[in-house]
Amino acid sequence: MAGRFDEELRGFREVQRLAYACTEAVAAQLRPGVTERAAARMQREWLRERGVQDWFHLPFAWFGDRTAFAGFRVPLQFFPTGRRLEPGMPFILDLAPVHRGFTADVGYAGCLGPSPLHERMVADLGAHRDLVLREVRERRPLREIYEDVDRLMVRQGYANRHRAYPFGVIAHKVGRVRERPWAPRLFGFGVQSLKGLAADALHGHREGWSPLWSPYRFSDHPPRPGLWAVEPHLGFRGTGVKFEELLVVTDSRDPQESAFWLDDDLPHVRRRQEERAVA
Repeated sequence: MAGRFDEELRGFREVQRLAYACTEAVAAQLRPGVTERAAARMQREWLRERGVQDWFHLPFAWFGDRTAFAGFRVPLQFFPTGRRLEPGMPFILDLAPVHRGFTADVGYAGCLGPSPLHERMVADLGAHRDLVLREVRERRPLREIYEDVDRLMVRQGYANRHRAYPFGVIAHKVGRVRERPWAPRLFGFGVQSLKGLAADALHGHREGWSPLWSPYRFSDHPPRPGLWAVEPHLGFRGTGVKFEELLVVTDSRDPQESAFWLDDDLPHVRRRQEERAVA
């Protein structure tokens, strides 16, 4: 079983690295005047050239105060718009490809030019990565961990912007997706992935757990084994930053093996390691 589990994780790790390579490649090409729609299209095309045909959701791109979800009230506002990137603007790229049946869901925060505020916010995200892992290993209820993330954001001086997502989620489960020769989508989301999430929701409802990690009562249970796409999202006035990556939860009694981030070789993790080395 261990060999098969390791092989599964390798598949998820490879697609997550592919997704982050896409965000870095596209971020390097962003220039003043590029629209959110163009940035989303660049992500799609980059991944399609590398064999991606299915998605958990199509790529998003948010520029300026849209990175903090300013004024977002309905789900349609999350989709890319004609907003143009300007010097000094923050941006977020968010994409969730499915490749060879494995799913990733990643988020990349950048800025077009230097910004001390943006750099500080990205650095402060590291404390949330530590907190989530520590408390998942302690088998704290997901709802309580969510509240602790909220409290940390307040102490840091930020607003919680993942509350703007549907159901206010900070994370959701992901899994294998059956490959099809044709991958239908519904409102930008892959139908096969949605079916898997719906099946988890139905199964979880019967057993008292949810595949959505939210501030609500249905998330008042310990972490469920599986892979969770975790995305703490900080906001300060018109600037938002986030990361999104896969957290592995197991039923092991060994704290180190009960939960761990799937990969530590990711852009926001490397950035933090470099900052620590300098300090």
